[in-house]
Amino acid sequence: MEFSAKQIAEYLKGDIEGDQNVLVSNFSKIEEGQAGTISFLSNPKYEAYLYSTSASIVLVSNAFIPQKKTSATLIRVEDPYRALAMLLTLYNDSKPKKTGINKNTSIADSSSIGKNVFIDAFTSIGENVTIADGVRIMANCTIGDNVSIGEHTIIYAGVAIYDDCKIGNACVLQAGCVIGSDGFGFAPQQGDYAKIPQIGNVILEDHVEIGANTVIDRATMGSTIIRKGVKLDNLIQVAHNVEIGDNTVIAAQTGIAGSTKIGKNCMFGGQVGFAGH
Repeated sequence: MEFSAKQIAEYLKGDIEGDQNVLVSNFSKIEEGQAGTISFLSNPKYEAYLYSTSASIVLVSNAFIPQKKTSATLIRVEDPYRALAMLLTLYNDSKPKKTGINKNTSIADSSSIGKNVFIDAFTSIGENVTIADGVRIMANCTIGDNVSIGEHTIIYAGVAIYDDCKIGNACVLQAGCVIGSDGFGFAPQQGDYAKIPQIGNVILEDHVEIGANTVIDRATMGSTIIRKGVKLDNLIQVAHNVEIGDNTVIAAQTGIAGSTKIGKNCMFGGQVGFAGH
């Protein structure tokens, strides 16, 4: 589908500088811009590409002042990066989506499946599972007993959700992540270690995203809790009884030891380590 600069500006509530009728049908990075695509300028380090890009439309901030003439039509918005996210979401949502339940799935009779749910091949759904409306579960996932999954959550291929865990609404679980594996609990005894049963669970509140191959351990007792809006990158270890506050974001290869409490709206870079308690 093609969209004009005028249509895009109206959707983003932006202002146009240039040809309001120019059409685009795809996205591009500003340094690799091609005719018929839309790009954006957010980082000042990339400003030089604005004057040489072949992109037909470029999103810029309201405060940006060009130093040279540009061939691209500019759409001024409050935040170009956020505006781009809105357009990419619109584009992604417009793609056709698979529907229905694949015949090669295993679903326990005691489980409840909502409306407009998609479950792909070779996924196993355990006993007393509740899957709400609009959930999408890709191939080769394992959903344990007594799990609940909220509306419009997306679970990508190869995810494992252990027994008794609770997943909120509009969450995204990327491929290969594990929710509810045993916490690392062992009691030393005469040169050996006795395993401490981990009888708690994991709770993901609404709008949480878990990156690929990230692991969140179940609590020894009680719950490991990831509060609403938290975004975890790939390859993160969250140990038992951790609590992460609302809207905190954590980058890849971070390790969070048991019973750590992290507050709201925190931002952590990659390879950070948290001591327990």
